[in-house]
Amino acid sequence: MVIELMKSHASVRNYKEQQLTREQVSELIEAAQHAATSHFVQAYSIVWVTDEDKRKRLGELSKNPKQMEGAGAVFLMCADYNRLGHAVKMQGEEIVFDQAENVLVAVTDVGLLAQNLVLAAESKGYGICYIGGVRNNMEEISELVGLPKGVFPVYGLTVGVPNESNEVKPRLPVEAILHENEYDETKYAELLPAYDETVTQYYAGRTSNQKMATWSEQMAAFLKKPHRPDLKEVLAKRGYLFK
Repeated sequence: MVIELMKSHASVRNYKEQQLTREQVSELIEAAQHAATSHFVQAYSIVWVTDEDKRKRLGELSKNPKQMEGAGAVFLMCADYNRLGHAVKMQGEEIVFDQAENVLVAVTDVGLLAQNLVLAAESKGYGICYIGGVRNNMEEISELVGLPKGVFPVYGLTVGVPNESNEVKPRLPVEAILHENEYDETKYAELLPAYDETVTQYYAGRTSNQKMATWSEQMAAFLKKPHRPDLKEVLAKRGYLFK
């Protein structure tokens, strides 16, 4: 059942030495393409990195060497207005994509595409992991795989035959994210401490990498400082000016 599959998701970072075939990859990508897309622009591309040297370098640049070198398939999920530029030129027009709206459209399109790919992969028994670390060195990674202006990597995605089984992390309760008619922040005073306790019990009881930490402690440590402050400048070089 699809809902049970979705609720069973856990990231996989350790894969068996078994590469996906071209036919297997094509099947997953074709399924992923049926995700919703804003105004039918399909503002995305996927770079399937098969070259061993490129995968090794990608692992170094993203600070995820084990996954990039050990996965059954490594994908760079990219926002892409370059292809749209070619389509528009066929009609004798010039594309405009330097606005903030276009960034939101492309990133949303990539997210929907990626999640469809994930569901397709997990339905086949594969494990997956998103790699946000590709944004650590976006400019170098773009050069590594020859991304033209108008294209940038949003995240990596590793897929493969799992060599591990991880427990599902408990998500926030539905009540914490579902608001009816109006946004209600008063409920957080009760819901968040209870969720902290749930997360603490999960970390203490899981089969590997046990630790003592609450969700709010992790968020405080993560969000008290800026991350990847160069991204706006790098995206500007790619043609995204946030006008």
